[in-house]
Amino acid sequence: MFEFKPENFYSIGRNELLFSRLQHLSLSVIPEFNIGNVTIFLKVLAKNITTISSLNLEIYSDYEPLLFHSLFHVIIRIIKSQDQLKWFSLDGEDHPTELYGIISALECQKNSLQEVIINECAYNKEFEVLKDCKNLETLRILNCGSKLLNLLDCKISTLEVDCPIDAQTIPLNLEKSGLLLQRLSFNPKNLEDIHEALFFLEALKSFCPNITHLNISNIGVSTQLVEIIGNLQKLQFLSLRCFINDIQEEGMKIRVMLFAGILPLTLQYLDLGNTWQPCLDIFLNHCNAPLKRLLIYRLNDEKHTRALIEFCLRNKALNYVGVYRYSDLGENLRKEVETHVTKCCFGTTCTYC
Repeated sequence: MFEFKPENFYSIGRNELLFSRLQHLSLSVIPEFNIGNVTIFLKVLAKNITTISSLNLEIYSDYEPLLFHSLFHVIIRIIKSQDQLKWFSLDGEDHPTELYGIISALECQKNSLQEVIINECAYNKEFEVLKDCKNLETLRILNCGSKLLNLLDCKISTLEVDCPIDAQTIPLNLEKSGLLLQRLSFNPKNLEDIHEALFFLEALKSFCPNITHLNISNIGVSTQLVEIIGNLQKLQFLSLRCFINDIQEEGMKIRVMLFAGILPLTLQYLDLGNTWQPCLDIFLNHCNAPLKRLLIYRLNDEKHTRALIEFCLRNKALNYVGVYRYSDLGENLRKEVETHVTKCCFGTTCTYC
């Protein structure tokens, strides 16, 4: 961490070895900093550094306009002066509507930029420049307005959406890049209504047949969702953290059996979260997917535990089981589960590998 005094900055500027190796820059400009000193420091960087490949900006807007414009100007110089900027993240805090040319400056990096993360930003025309980024592969839109989904004109392969959604525009957005889309993480803030969710599911079915990684949260587990997952014949990783709409017990059992039976044979990683917890044993008894990794939320029932042991015996490919909670599970049962897989972790979670 640097102490923001001008005399320190100029000595840093003479350190050629430091600048020749610097590839990652994370800048958080908060009101507690002296904005004038920060700007001086960034001018030193802009003059000396051309090797940054990843740039993370966290910007607060509680400054006098004149100082704020000066800060943004030097950040733009840094962006434009890099040889190959591949990764860019902007955390706008408080959803700013004015970006002072920072995003427009990315046009100079349109041939190198591969991943962009936008967090807490309102839509601004500057973002349209991302559509010209020829090698942009990953786009993450977090806690933003739904209008930013118009950026899906980009030919991207990885999309993460964690924001309110205008469900009726989803088909138009996914149609633009759906065939190239391989990794989709979808956590909408407002799709609790089943009819709204259907717009998204139909778009997923129609335009995104090549998905290998799918992470869906915060929507109801409908028959349509189950069928769509079964149709993704290239699916390798699935994380399903969804809620169960008002389904009677018998209806839930039928849906669980359907879900277990249609899982693609390409599936290697499955995170069920708490989705099918009441019927975990039914799922395990009917699942034939050759899973290598399985994550479940709770294991505190002997019936469910026995079903897991039988699944481990039947599925020789399984080498990892993660259990987040395991209260009231006897020591003998825990040890018996652990003997059937290469690694069984209780009280932990696992992310995509």
